[in-house]
Amino acid sequence: MAAHDDGGFHGPSIDEFFPAVIAFEGTPFELNRIMLIRLLAVAVIIVLFYLGTRRMKLVPGRFQSIIEMGLDFVRVNIAEDLLGKKDGRRFLPLLTTIFFLVLTMNLAGVVPFLNVAGTSVVGMPLLLAVIAYVAFIYAGLKKHAGTFIKSSLFPPGVPWPIYIIVTPIEIVSIFILRPVTLALRLLMNMVAGHLLLVLCFSATQFFFFSAGGFWGLLGVGTLAFGFVFTLFEILVAALQAYVFTLLTTVYIQLALAEEH
Repeated sequence: MAAHDDGGFHGPSIDEFFPAVIAFEGTPFELNRIMLIRLLAVAVIIVLFYLGTRRMKLVPGRFQSIIEMGLDFVRVNIAEDLLGKKDGRRFLPLLTTIFFLVLTMNLAGVVPFLNVAGTSVVGMPLLLAVIAYVAFIYAGLKKHAGTFIKSSLFPPGVPWPIYIIVTPIEIVSIFILRPVTLALRLLMNMVAGHLLLVLCFSATQFFFFSAGGFWGLLGVGTLAFGFVFTLFEILVAALQAYVFTLLTTVYIQLALAEEH
């Protein structure tokens, strides 16, 4: 917490994202709170989808309907909308996994007693960005085995002297910036959201229990702001899951484009 026993107020810091080790300290399997949240998110996804699909009915019940709505959202609005039915269905398992994994880990940031997103440390966003990058390369090589890399680095129709400028730009843009910006966009949104919530609620604690007197009225304001920002963070969590999955799909679409 940002409010300490010395009676002063200290804002949230980057240390929030490096919690103490909980288990297996000093081993490759070392776990802290954020790692446990990631494992919990995976377990929640597995359990929910298992329970929602183990007894599929022609006329679905309420829970099955919710699961199907989530799956249809990714299939219709992202995969098939951008890639078409054939390629959309081919990449649907990957896109569905990315969407629900990012969504669940993001939402952990507003769940009481968890209070930090599993995507708020760079490891997970970077891993997902690498997976998206590999899918992009795989799609391009699979569809245009002989021309994908060449046409990516040397766009057709460009006068050859211009390649001296264009090719380095394409290398940086396509093969470096895409995965890096994909990871950083998700990471920075989750980091900023967490710090903002910690600031609001630790300030509330300080005004109510440490400052006392008239300052308690300010605690009402910071509590209200904290509630509003919590709702906003839920929206951001869902939006970032959508954007990450959408951009992954766009990159795959670019790799499959006929100009390659």
